[in-house]
Amino acid sequence: MPYNDRELLARLIECEAGGEGDTGMKAVASVVMNRVRVPYGEYARVSQGGSIRNIILQPGQFTCASTEEGGRYNPQNIYNMNPTQVHFDIADWAIAGNRLPGLGNALWFYNPFSASCRSNFPSDVGFFIGSYQAHCFYDPTDLYEFT
Repeated sequence: MPYNDRELLARLIECEAGGEGDTGMKAVASVVMNRVRVPYGEYARVSQGGSIRNIILQPGQFTCASTEEGGRYNPQNIYNMNPTQVHFDIADWAIAGNRLPGLGNALWFYNPFSASCRSNFPSDVGFFIGSYQAHCFYDPTDLYEFT
């Protein structure tokens, strides 16, 4: 894949939260970079010391990183995105170490397609800390260390 880490992150930001304003896009970017920088658990092993590419392309993590979902073509994927300056600016903001206030160390987000968020996600390794636009965000529990 010819994209550098910055462009991959900008494409993921556009795909996952492009319609959710700066706050929604910064929240998604924060989760990605939290995964890149967490010093223990599954994402520490996946990032292998800081690889944005490994985190974004880890199978089963981001719907937008997949060209196929449920055996069907997924047209809303990072390869079909055309990031603009705002997506690159938010990618740069996150890569520089900035995080959205109140988001904590969130490692997960998802769109519940409902009015409420689950208290834990993806299991007991993450607990709900807040929502931005259509996404729910989750910090790791102590159990995450053993993933």
